[in-house]
Amino acid sequence: MSYKNFPMVPRIIFGRGSLNQINEVLAPKRLSINAPFIFLIDDVFKSNIWLTSRIQLSYGDRIIFVSSKEEPKTSQVDELVEDIILTSKERPSGIIGIGGGTLLDLAKAVSIMLTNNGEAKDYQGWDLVKNPAIYHVGIPTISGTGAEVSRTTVLTGPEKKLGINSDFTPFDQVILDSELTKGVAKNQWFYTGMDCYIHCIESLTGTYLNAFSESYGNMALDLCKQVFLEDNLSEVDAQEKLMMASWHGGMSIVYSQVGVAHAMSYGLSYLLGTKHGIGNCIVFNHLEEFYPEGVKLFKKMIEKHNIVLPQGVCADLNDREFDTMINIALGLEPLWENALGKNWKKIMTPQKLKSLYQKM
Repeated sequence: MSYKNFPMVPRIIFGRGSLNQINEVLAPKRLSINAPFIFLIDDVFKSNIWLTSRIQLSYGDRIIFVSSKEEPKTSQVDELVEDIILTSKERPSGIIGIGGGTLLDLAKAVSIMLTNNGEAKDYQGWDLVKNPAIYHVGIPTISGTGAEVSRTTVLTGPEKKLGINSDFTPFDQVILDSELTKGVAKNQWFYTGMDCYIHCIESLTGTYLNAFSESYGNMALDLCKQVFLEDNLSEVDAQEKLMMASWHGGMSIVYSQVGVAHAMSYGLSYLLGTKHGIGNCIVFNHLEEFYPEGVKLFKKMIEKHNIVLPQGVCADLNDREFDTMINIALGLEPLWENALGKNWKKIMTPQKLKSLYQKM
């Protein structure tokens, strides 16, 4: 029996206002006055002095504001890498991602591609990265994706939506400042929080489950229930608990995997550009057959928070478009094996998958 030797985030700061320490965290990591720090920040913070004023730019340091309206693409990573190489005198000292899952995934991917030849699409898959990434820091401003702790960076490429899964992907440093999550729109808060909840359900009911994944998954699930079903938390407590749920939910799939909802959501995202959190919710709402208890609780949460999910997103698709989604989803073999076991292909046929998509 051979066990995988997974890396974990080696350094983490947790606490409200901890973003204030960003400059002292980065200072010892500067390689030279010609090696800048590059900050990739969600452009919703473009005029947010409350956040940006805490970042002290020195020498050739830069802030690049990036839109998170679309899921991150391999072509976008390549463009950012080219821009950084052309405008920096030396290889950067580090990449800092500030935002939700999109910005965190972009920061991880850019840090990898600055030290590896070729294009980002060449590294979509498992353990294809040869050289260690440059120093990279993750600072989430919304909770749920688990991107701050995972060993993948999920990208939409020309042929597939798939992560760069590697030992070099996880951040070298994470700053968890729950104060940064204030002001998130309610729907966005819910959809991203449900990404975490669905991580837990898929991990805890999967065939890959072991004590490592189970312990983290149960902690994250309990925190999600507190945040989304109970009424006794202060706003600050709810923000901090959801931030920790996201962390534990991400950790729960380190030695496990996600399942049906994530696989199908990747298909929706690739074809329709559906954002990850809402895509998971649209799909999970129809998966009673696979996750009866999980879906039942999910529907309670939807009702409690008065969330209206989009309907009929697949109503006008033709057969070719359905086939595209089906091929993307079925290409994620580890997810299906975790969800349905080694004989998953006999259970989840293309016809069965199409009938599920047609419900959406």
